Order: sequence, then C-alpha cells, then structure tokens
Amino acid sequence: MYYNEKMQFIRDSKNITQKEIAEKLGIKQQQYARYEKGINLMPITYIKNVCQILDISADYLLGLTETKESYQKN
Repeated sequence: MYYNEKMQFIRDSKNITQKEIAEKLGIKQQQYARYEKGINLMPITYIKNVCQILDISADYLLGLTETKESYQKN
C-alpha cells in the first residue's frame, strides 16, 4: 500500500474529512485530494503535519513498518 492509500485509509477510519486535513495544512481540499489520489506528490514539509493529524508514525506512512504506532509528541 502506498503512502497516499494509507493516508486515505487512516483518515477514513478516524472519520476525518479531506477538508479538515486541508484546513490544518493551510491548503485547499482539492489539493489534498490530489495527494490522496496520487496525482501529485505530497511535499515532505506536509508529511510531519499529516502524521500528527492522523496520529500515526512517519515510518508507517512511508512503508518502513507495518506498525501504526501513534506519533509521539515531543
């Protein structure tokens, strides 16, 4: 599963809308939808924020582990 598919799966499972995530990232919902569909690559600067919003580790999102460990706030 690619990172964009994982973002959509986790977002759906947590009942978070694309619009909610887009607002937190400071972008339009349509732009975020293109990231989830794999049309555009998500800039690395958004990865940390998406992991915080979805409460997952970047390692899981990027496919380095199958453990959905929660993001640990410093």
